[in-house]
Amino acid sequence: MAPTHGSFAHPLSRRRLLTVGAVATGAALAGAPARATAGPAVIALPNGFRPEGITIGGGPYAYLGSLGDGSVCRADLRTGAGSIVSAGPGTPSVGLKLDDRGRLFIAGRGQGARVMDARSGEILGSYVLSTTTPTFANDVFLTPRAAWFTDSYQPALYALPLGRHGELPGADDVVRITLGGAWSQVPGEIVNANGITRTPDGSALLVVQSGVGALHRVNPRTGVTELVDLGDAAPLTNGDGLLLIGRTLYVVQNRQNAIDVFTLAADGRSGLFRRRITDPAFDVPTTVAAYKGRLYLPNARFTTTPTPETTYAVVSVPK
Repeated sequence: MAPTHGSFAHPLSRRRLLTVGAVATGAALAGAPARATAGPAVIALPNGFRPEGITIGGGPYAYLGSLGDGSVCRADLRTGAGSIVSAGPGTPSVGLKLDDRGRLFIAGRGQGARVMDARSGEILGSYVLSTTTPTFANDVFLTPRAAWFTDSYQPALYALPLGRHGELPGADDVVRITLGGAWSQVPGEIVNANGITRTPDGSALLVVQSGVGALHRVNPRTGVTELVDLGDAAPLTNGDGLLLIGRTLYVVQNRQNAIDVFTLAADGRSGLFRRRITDPAFDVPTTVAAYKGRLYLPNARFTTTPTPETTYAVVSVPK
């Protein structure tokens, strides 16, 4: 199905919504030193925080969202020190990404999406992504022209088109792309679309479908998907966060306590399994971000009953 949109002034096209290359991360915001030493392998988060998403800009700071009250925490990767930079609205923060303007784009589960100034905590924009229920805005990926959100309960992606200079769209300008082609939605409140990134050549999006362990290549104009051929690799069971660096794709499999690593073809239609990364400190990691040769993953601890005193942490492993 072709995309539907509100009052955005120009016709939407793949060139407008998906440009080769990802948005630059927030180097100016973070103030990275020229050379950085390795920080702690485990970074403690506030008790009861319930992390899910993580994003890192150009400097040594990670931002994490809380599934509990939606607060956002900033952690110094060099020292492990951290603090709450934005008290939550009382609703979940799931996936989040930082752009080069110091803005955090946050998936808010059933509450849609919001954009926050990472310095001040000010909410710059709020968006209803879907009026269909149930809905679960899960993860987000930034391109130079749009912020893309997955919906784990509906067969759709949502895009917030960005202006020429990164201007945020109006509240009615959300674009919905219905998923089709090889996509087969699992009925009920099962996690379907989850982590999202782009192909190495920037020509399409990649979305992992957690419930069936499949990786899909998605045409951003039409929503037509095709399964990525991963050869003899095992299904991406409980596939969650995706991270693309060059042609290397990292796929977090949360309850497997593992990251599977693939080398992708430039167009993202196929990939070769390279290795699996595990660590004894993993406790249901969900998403992944990279800094200075290391990967950082929040332990969501989904198999542990959350309480205000439950401990949570970010685990760091070599890429």
